[in-house]
Amino acid sequence: MQNKTAAKKYRSSTFQLAAATIFAALVAAITYVSAIFIPASSGGFFNLGEVLIYVAALLLGPFAGLIAGAGAVIADILIAPSYALATLLIKAAEGFLVGYITKKLYKKIKSLTLCASIAILTGGATMITGYFTYETIIWGYSVALGCLPFNIIQMVTGLIIAVPIMHTVLRVFPQLKNYL
Repeated sequence: MQNKTAAKKYRSSTFQLAAATIFAALVAAITYVSAIFIPASSGGFFNLGEVLIYVAALLLGPFAGLIAGAGAVIADILIAPSYALATLLIKAAEGFLVGYITKKLYKKIKSLTLCASIAILTGGATMITGYFTYETIIWGYSVALGCLPFNIIQMVTGLIIAVPIMHTVLRVFPQLKNYL
């Protein structure tokens, strides 16, 4: 019996690592192809990569969210290298938090939509604060202030798109609920 449990955990970990890596590649690709540069910034851009970071974190938990978030750095290296290190730290933390908070809240609140929304708002606030701080230090307060609305819109867009995707995927693959 113990061997079956260990084998199941191993398969689960392997699946999560593979899925997280695929999500990281998808985040890089969607970030790259959906990039809309912000005129007020020094290389910053709006993108839809947030959606996939949230989806990975909501479906597979904090580890997958962290890896998926880190995937955004690949796009930054290609189109906005000055943001690469900040993106690695900010997006990885954001993905981790969304997965972690969702998992913890779902044990207490049985509304997955509510849990996911709270988690995304918290993780998104981390992203917004992280980029505002980075841009203030590197480019100055006025540039950071000019980028702020775009980061807020990016987070809200991610929330609006990711939660329905999460529900759709869970209807098709109910076994993924085991990761919550």
